[in-house]
Amino acid sequence: MQLRQSKARRALAAVELAVVIPLLAVLFVIAVDWSRIFYYSVIVNNCARNGALYGSDPYSVVNSTYPDMTSAALADAPNVKPAPTVTSATGTDSNGHAYVECTVTYTFRTVTNFPLVPSGTTIVRTVRVYKDTQFPN
Repeated sequence: MQLRQSKARRALAAVELAVVIPLLAVLFVIAVDWSRIFYYSVIVNNCARNGALYGSDPYSVVNSTYPDMTSAALADAPNVKPAPTVTSATGTDSNGHAYVECTVTYTFRTVTNFPLVPSGTTIVRTVRVYKDTQFPN
């Protein structure tokens, strides 16, 4: 009788494992995609900040190794393919303060296409940096 119960328990464990493995695989893939979208969100945020800082610094054109705002913004995304899109704007707010805005857009694609998980999403970050008043030396 003891031998029969141990075989039944091993068979039940095998059936439970066969039922649970697909669920664990789906959860693993979703966790990988969630981690990837977090990683790309941080990269896009850093790119927007770098571009806005480059545009707000009057000495960046002279002292920087980057030829323009787009190159400065994409310096934090060397391994991102395709490269994010960078747009910039300058203006003055309602209080009369000059600013530079850098907007970085990236279309994120998931690893797999599950029915309830979207296959892609657009990550957009805009950073506004105010310019200081310039005084001659």
